[in-house]
Amino acid sequence: MNFELNLTIEELEKRTNKDFLIRKPMLNIDSKEYEELNTGDKEALKHLVRAAQYANTIYMKQDNELNIPFLHFLEEEIKEGNKQAELTKILFDAQLGIIGIDSESKKVILLKGAKELEGKAFYPSDITKEELHNILKTMLKNGEKEEVEKILNQRTIVKRDNKKLKAIDYTQEFKEEFNKIAAELIEASKVSTNKDFNEYLVIQAKALKENDPMLDAEADKKWASLQDTPLEFTISREQYADLLTGSVIEDEELKNLLKKEGITAISKDSIGIRVGIVNKKGTQDLLKVKKYLPIMAENMPFKDKYEQNISSEEDNLQTMVDVDIVSLRGDEGSYRGGITIAQNLPNNDKLSLTIGGGRRNVYHRQVRTNNSEEALERRRKRLNATLKESLHKFYNPEADHWFTIGHENVHSLGPKNGTEALGKYKNIIEENKADMGSIALLDCLVKEGVYTEEEKKQILVTFGANCFLKAKPELSQAHRVRTVMQAFYFIQEKAINVDENGVINIDIEKMIPTAYKMLSEIIEVQLSKDFNCGEKFINDYFHWTDEINRVSIKLKEIDKSLNGIIITPLADYLLKD
Repeated sequence: MNFELNLTIEELEKRTNKDFLIRKPMLNIDSKEYEELNTGDKEALKHLVRAAQYANTIYMKQDNELNIPFLHFLEEEIKEGNKQAELTKILFDAQLGIIGIDSESKKVILLKGAKELEGKAFYPSDITKEELHNILKTMLKNGEKEEVEKILNQRTIVKRDNKKLKAIDYTQEFKEEFNKIAAELIEASKVSTNKDFNEYLVIQAKALKENDPMLDAEADKKWASLQDTPLEFTISREQYADLLTGSVIEDEELKNLLKKEGITAISKDSIGIRVGIVNKKGTQDLLKVKKYLPIMAENMPFKDKYEQNISSEEDNLQTMVDVDIVSLRGDEGSYRGGITIAQNLPNNDKLSLTIGGGRRNVYHRQVRTNNSEEALERRRKRLNATLKESLHKFYNPEADHWFTIGHENVHSLGPKNGTEALGKYKNIIEENKADMGSIALLDCLVKEGVYTEEEKKQILVTFGANCFLKAKPELSQAHRVRTVMQAFYFIQEKAINVDENGVINIDIEKMIPTAYKMLSEIIEVQLSKDFNCGEKFINDYFHWTDEINRVSIKLKEIDKSLNGIIITPLADYLLKD
């Protein structure tokens, strides 16, 4: 199959230049974390890294039906000495696909004529939103409830079946890859030194080979209970990419039919894999916050109106680990405008939470830590250009990690059920909730001695200074849209001010009350279980104002980077062995 490359040599040389392509190095070959592992765990790590590689193929197949053929085309062209193809492949490997997005929210399209689809490759590439809605309505009226339920399930790929649609479970669609992952997990379980971890690997391997959601639930339940293990292995399933499934509630007739049949549309899971070594000291620091989760739950707005994952009386179902990253693959490793620094899983739609399973926070040390000279210089320039000088003493990169700890914990707080009704806005609103909860509940943690007053100020100023982007994002970028909404909200509430020169001033005393006010609005939206209410919330606060734009202009002058790529030296070494 022949393809036409979209980006010119000049554009490719620019985007792959070290000033424009951020390199994020994961754990190195000579790291003490690896050297200190037992022999059995080192051997297990090889199998886990091999297992992770297959996630790239699965993710690319989910993302765009042309990804794999295009990759093969690039590889053949490179053999022929095609420099344009060689540079294109660097970006393809970074974003893991023919279409990505850069840090300035511009589409990076590597294949001429390619278009991004709301349903990615989870749905037929030629299906429109309206056609999907009409087919589903017809199927429901014809009594095909069970198939519609599968179509709107998070673990299926949807294909055409004459004038209808049919759903294929992930275990069937990706049988070859899942079987290979399962085989590596079994081999790892034979040599790893931790009994609990080995039990999880065996359960997870079985879940990959059988079309049984309950097996997934058992694997998630076991994974979420792991605390004292030397290694980390996660098969993540996140729903940010699929914007088509949630659209079914935008059609009033279809929404009513689904409600009548008791069907909840759940966006499709993108598959990713994380492999790492658990950092004991970092994990101990995280666990200091764990015992205060019930207090945080008790201080959430409208807490009596909903059930949340964390009980206000006790918590035995939340584990936390800080991890030195060896490999990020699939959805975990696709660098599209940014990369995940932490996760709280399983998400609320997962079956494990209904059978007594808990949740687990995993933090990515290598992703959040960058103390290179270039990074330090960019930070210094950013502060000098955009933050009021008297506030510089409160800016602390480590405070961003403290904020993230709060963010991930708040994902376990707030309404546990019903947010699927918010459709394509669900993720934006949930990420907003996690951010605002992290700030709004700070005084509780200061009172309990988790943070000092000085550290609280550092969290507030660092959050406020980081609340600005280089460019206005698209609605599909949930994490970035929520950042713009927060900047707008805090400016409106006069907790943050931007002067005519694009310099940010922060009223520290107003930050927490403003966050609690926004958090309360968010919880009300989630409790409404109303798509229109969610849409109004987004429309009210997602505004790219002159103040925000003044800061963005400065940020673009300071930071030229557009794309990023994960570098995994230890994983690459283990794959060769």
